[in-house]
Amino acid sequence: MDFFQSQETLTTIQWILRAVIGFLFLLIVAKFMGQRAISQLRLIDFVMALVLGNIIAHPLSDEHLAMKGSMITTIVLVILYTGGLWLTLKFTFIEKLLDPPPFPLIKDGEIIYKGLKKAKISVHHLLAELRAEKIEDISKVALALWESNGNISIFLDPKYEPITPELYNIKTVPFDLPRTIVKEGKIETRELKQLNKEEDWVVNTIEKLYQTDLKNVLLATIDNKENLKVFLYK
Repeated sequence: MDFFQSQETLTTIQWILRAVIGFLFLLIVAKFMGQRAISQLRLIDFVMALVLGNIIAHPLSDEHLAMKGSMITTIVLVILYTGGLWLTLKFTFIEKLLDPPPFPLIKDGEIIYKGLKKAKISVHHLLAELRAEKIEDISKVALALWESNGNISIFLDPKYEPITPELYNIKTVPFDLPRTIVKEGKIETRELKQLNKEEDWVVNTIEKLYQTDLKNVLLATIDNKENLKVFLYK
């Protein structure tokens, strides 16, 4: 464990061991912090990402620094982070400080310039976000909110919303997510067991319907009605 302590020089193997331990340690830390911190980069998450990255990076690039101090500091920061999240659930004023409420950028088809200044974004950025949502006209937007994680929530005016079957009381079939039973020429045995199907059934069905071998199948899916869809390598 000499590589764990500060050294005058480190061998190639010792550098590799430091990198492996640092990588695994960060994976554990990220898992402990939870999926929310990864998917939604709020103010407190951004600060944590900067600090943790800086703390772990130094001993991974400087042999004169031990890893123990960095790992202890990281653990303390993660405890403070999770404690801060707990406090936001208990005290509203802390939640507003760390996770402030959204504010409007567009309202009733009009751009709120004060909102743009507060969010520190340009009209160009706002238009790019609208294009990403397939919205070409600002006047179609009833409300656009700047969220604390930097995303923009956009709500169209009801008259521009797409027509849905519910509007005309049209009956629809329940949603059915097809299951993947073949991927890159390999059968997904776990999915087949849940469907009570045998591997021979998959192979024979593909050969019969598509006149091809299993190795030529890029993807094969099946729905609840046993409709099989096969995508071949091209």
